[in-house]
Amino acid sequence: MARSKSSNRWLEEHVNDPYVKRAQVDGYRSRASYKLIELLDKDKLLRPGMTVLDLGSAPGGWSQIIAPLLGSKGKLIASDILPMDPIPHTEFIQGDFTEEEVFNQIMAALNGEKADLVISDMAPNISGVDAADQASSMYLVELALDMARQTLKPNGSFLTKIFHGEGYEQFLKDLRTCFDKVVVRKPDASRARSREVYVVGKGFKD
Repeated sequence: MARSKSSNRWLEEHVNDPYVKRAQVDGYRSRASYKLIELLDKDKLLRPGMTVLDLGSAPGGWSQIIAPLLGSKGKLIASDILPMDPIPHTEFIQGDFTEEEVFNQIMAALNGEKADLVISDMAPNISGVDAADQASSMYLVELALDMARQTLKPNGSFLTKIFHGEGYEQFLKDLRTCFDKVVVRKPDASRARSREVYVVGKGFKD
């Protein structure tokens, strides 16, 4: 099957992307690792010993960065519907966290504790229909926030990817009712033409 012009453009952009090339050199699983590095640096979201929940973790680009920073007393729980190759000091739970069985596995992994930080880099499979893709992405963001509400400890933090479009402003409004501080970031590794940004919520109001 012949590729569309848009898929050819994406492939060419991906192959020539400096962050893709850096990821290969640095041994990172995803160019998204550089987005997280910048966000962690700007917003001081991570300390050794924290408990972190990584939603939509495959292929592991974010978990790969976080796991070594948590130290021996930290805990990283990663979850995705897709498989993920093992990462040291990371407990991976495969499945849909909205399903009771998977949710219960995550809660069992937390072992009665609450998370200090919930992160999500989830994105839907793109159909090419803007309205449908935006609705799908907002659904995932709302699921991530709902999970954060259930698992974060007071004053905890939340980091998620979101796309500008229908529902974006309302989501920020909802987020501000849950957190003392909300900021929007556009990391350098995020492609300029992409509508994606990252939202950080700090100071969870339990």
